[in-house]
Amino acid sequence: MPLIKVQTSVSAPAKPEVETMLKSLSGKLAKHLGKPESYVMTAFEADIPMTFGGTTDPVCYIEIKSIGMMKPNQTEAMSQDFCRQINQALGVPQNRIYIEFADATGAMWGWNSTTFG
Repeated sequence: MPLIKVQTSVSAPAKPEVETMLKSLSGKLAKHLGKPESYVMTAFEADIPMTFGGTTDPVCYIEIKSIGMMKPNQTEAMSQDFCRQINQALGVPQNRIYIEFADATGAMWGWNSTTFG
């Protein structure tokens, strides 16, 4: 169900650091949304050519998707938490991180040859 996908222009840290970051993001996302971590998916893509504000300085784009409605207080808390974590893990300044929050209906999310609808 929930997905957090991180895309960045910076180089990837060592594999163990990436795995630690993804596991932390997974646990935090489950907690923020009140959903089982067993359904959370994480993804990480580095070295993507990107710009922000007309420069190629380090930048990051994060997608967070979940079935159901995320409330403004949840998205605010997630923005603070995940911007801080990505800044610490990747060195991307928090003011160069965009996060897109997207609600999905169950019928538009497939898994295990079916949907959640």
